[in-house]
Amino acid sequence: MKLIIQIPCYNEAQTLCVALDALPRHIDGIDKIEYLVVDDGSSDGTSRVALHWGVDYIVHFRKNRGLAKGFMAGIDACLRNGADIIVNTDADNQYEGADIEKLVRPILEGKSDIVIGARPIDEIADFSPMKKKLQHLGSFIVRQASRTGIPDAPSGFRAYSREAAMRLNVTNEYTYTLETIVQAGRTKMAMDAVPVRTNKEIRPSRLMKSTAGYIKKSMFTIGHVFMLYKPLQFFVTIGSIIFFMGIAVGVRFLSFYFHGAGSGHIQSLILAAVLLLLGFQTMIVGLLADIIASNRKILEDVQYHVRKMDYDGVKTAQCKAPAKPGNRQPE
Repeated sequence: MKLIIQIPCYNEAQTLCVALDALPRHIDGIDKIEYLVVDDGSSDGTSRVALHWGVDYIVHFRKNRGLAKGFMAGIDACLRNGADIIVNTDADNQYEGADIEKLVRPILEGKSDIVIGARPIDEIADFSPMKKKLQHLGSFIVRQASRTGIPDAPSGFRAYSREAAMRLNVTNEYTYTLETIVQAGRTKMAMDAVPVRTNKEIRPSRLMKSTAGYIKKSMFTIGHVFMLYKPLQFFVTIGSIIFFMGIAVGVRFLSFYFHGAGSGHIQSLILAAVLLLLGFQTMIVGLLADIIASNRKILEDVQYHVRKMDYDGVKTAQCKAPAKPGNRQPE
């Protein structure tokens, strides 16, 4: 049983060693633990720090591609290097490395495919009251969209079984955290959350540069994910609102018409017709989007089987000729 712990990094030379030193060297039930760093176009020598520390693998981007791209590149490298379990954590040492054992335990026991580390949001002194509320709001919306009970959806401290990792798809470029939970909930993967500890902040958050920017990007991400994975519900809800607005305006016109004042309110009739037509068309778009989503499910299943043949073939070859530590993965 091999565990690979991956750390996406962007200019983390100052904090990376702190995070690496905190990672576990042994976990009961795990035969081998390896470490992988994703250098997302860093300009401060992050890769050199990782190599000097002794990580087993480095995935290097020449240009910054964002957290979501880095995460998926790390998952790909972990699978190609034979990981049975993959743990993702942050380079700023936000999460307590010793709690990785808590994350992998449900997977080792066969109870879960994905385990999310749930932070004590209300107890984190480095989080402002506004950020705490936003974290809770985002988690609530994701729980509704995914129909899961994950209490801390934005948490990047999580573990994946090999099977779950091969089914991951991330289309959002901002972050992978929300979309992967909705996707897992939609495909009925066994998912769980365990309470984890956090460390004192040693650098400002890269994702939350400002409250307004965080709200904007988070709402866009949630809306995009909801539209992508629940298209019928998304478009029918919007279409119904517009349609009933048209009915309300139409009833207003009829009221004036039956009281003999209809000729002075033709604008209401035109507006009602436009709203009714727009609402109906939006609901039709929802039906078409749902059909496309059905095709997406088929393509994802095909992609999973292609990945399984690819990654399992690589793993079989590695069992015959194990890869040497210190591999630098191509871009």
